[in-house]
Amino acid sequence: MDAYPFFRNATNHRYGCSEMDTRTEDQRRRIMQAVKSKDTGPELIVRRLLHAMGYRFRLHRKDLTGRPDIVLPKYRKAIFVHGCFWHWHGCPKGQLPKSRLDYWRPKLEANVKRDRTNREQLESLGWATMVIWQCETRDTDALEVKLQEFVERT
Repeated sequence: MDAYPFFRNATNHRYGCSEMDTRTEDQRRRIMQAVKSKDTGPELIVRRLLHAMGYRFRLHRKDLTGRPDIVLPKYRKAIFVHGCFWHWHGCPKGQLPKSRLDYWRPKLEANVKRDRTNREQLESLGWATMVIWQCETRDTDALEVKLQEFVERT
């Protein structure tokens, strides 16, 4: 049995796919294997900026709800760096795929719900939270200002 049956093309009706995938099975497998949950490009950009600004932080603290990507314990601030697609941002990269909506919509809706719950739980414990979207990391000057305001805000 396939590890990714939802990526089968239309010639394999056993998996219930009605649209054709633009990638071969091997290409799709390699793409999905390359998706990381830690140390992503956008996360590294934010970490480098914070470090250059003189802030020291911890990564992926397991004792905090949702395991924030970056934690500034001195300031009680938690930063989540979200990929636009996986966390369903409203930008062009954060759109639903055109195929397999029955698979992707519930998956992405669950991600958004879990993100909201994690932020609310952290805030109820006295932590300030911030979400940085992948698309926001392109403009590092604006991002630096946003980070500075968030960390210094009391």
